[in-house]
Amino acid sequence: MVFFRALLLCRRLPSLWDNACFLLQKQRNNAIKKEVRIMTQNNNSWRKTYFTLLAGQAISFISSGILQMAIIFYLVAKTNSAIILTAATLIGFLPQACLGPFAGAFVDRHSRKSVMIGADLIIAAAGGILALVAFYMELPVWSIMVVLLIRSAGTAFHSPAFSAATPMIVPKEELTKCAGYTQTMQAVSAIISPAAAAFLYAVWPLNAIILLDIVGAILACVTVAISSIPTPELCPETKRQQFLQDMKEGYVVLKQNRGLFALLWIGVIYMFFYMPISTLFPLICMSYFKGTPAHASAAEIAFAVGMLLGGVILSIWGGFKKRRYTIGLSVLLMGVSNMLSGLLPPDAFLVFVVCCTVMGISAPFYGVQNAIFQETVKPEYLGRVFSLLTSAASLAMPFGLVISGPLAERLGVEKWFVICGIGIIIVALAVFLLPGLREIDNTQ
Repeated sequence: MVFFRALLLCRRLPSLWDNACFLLQKQRNNAIKKEVRIMTQNNNSWRKTYFTLLAGQAISFISSGILQMAIIFYLVAKTNSAIILTAATLIGFLPQACLGPFAGAFVDRHSRKSVMIGADLIIAAAGGILALVAFYMELPVWSIMVVLLIRSAGTAFHSPAFSAATPMIVPKEELTKCAGYTQTMQAVSAIISPAAAAFLYAVWPLNAIILLDIVGAILACVTVAISSIPTPELCPETKRQQFLQDMKEGYVVLKQNRGLFALLWIGVIYMFFYMPISTLFPLICMSYFKGTPAHASAAEIAFAVGMLLGGVILSIWGGFKKRRYTIGLSVLLMGVSNMLSGLLPPDAFLVFVVCCTVMGISAPFYGVQNAIFQETVKPEYLGRVFSLLTSAASLAMPFGLVISGPLAERLGVEKWFVICGIGIIIVALAVFLLPGLREIDNTQ
């Protein structure tokens, strides 16, 4: 009897084995389907959050861009001075340079969501003050400078908070493409803003344009408020240490990585040459090329269209595998375009517009550096690192602006374009040749 039972069991073993294999495979398939479903949900979740934030930032960028161009038109019409324009830009960046280290440490110790909302509300309040003054009198230049100072202080906190929040939402492998999306958003905003500013400045008083910017800031606050943004846990050492020591850690983190540290100083020198050029765009259009605010807007729109094209290409392509080549080529195109712009005769405005488009195409690819920092630096240090980058660049800008204003008036704005273009070309060569920057490609 035992023999027959054993024989029966042996005959049934293949069937039992098949059933077991089938059940195991079914269980494995169910687990895979569940994992795929979870991954899909997470994928949809981060995209929804990121693009919600991006939509709010786009609204804010458009309204702020309109106000920025309107203020430039106002200052050019009232003063027609390169020194006033450079002074306004200088005042707009000084708080970012001075508050940067403090802002970064503050961002890393607090909710990045709350910091962004608070900063936007400060910017809106500054606009409200300016609108109130404009309602009762013609705006004096000093009042514009004061409000630019306050708005810049808000940006000093908002910018690192947004940059530090992005890698908390976006998967690491998507950061470079998201840099392209962000650049595309900025380009679309930059296309709309100058055209809208030229139209609105002709039909609206300045205080109405300021109120439009306030509405944009409030809508940006709403999109941040409804988005889920994780806050990284502070390590015990960071919680215990003094705030000043906390501020120094951003520099220490960068100093430990040769590639990132070299990229920091490349950015500083690049901004030294680039910022005077971007500030003097309206002046070269309206003074050297004998144009009007419409011509200045056309040049800005051409730059923005180029940015849009460059941003779309970057979001699809992602840049070269060796990312220093992407950054270096971007800087090189910018330098050559600026130099050629300064060599043009006064009747070649259309060629200048083409150069502006090429400048715009090159700009998004320099933004690849943000993705490099976001991928390499730990989340709990990102606020301090991005604030340090902003501060370093903002400290370089005043030197360039202080030099550019008087020299542009003495030598001619077109000659200053040539000088800055040559300087930017030298920076591009440094990106290709510096050994320390090769480490950037080892972070992938």
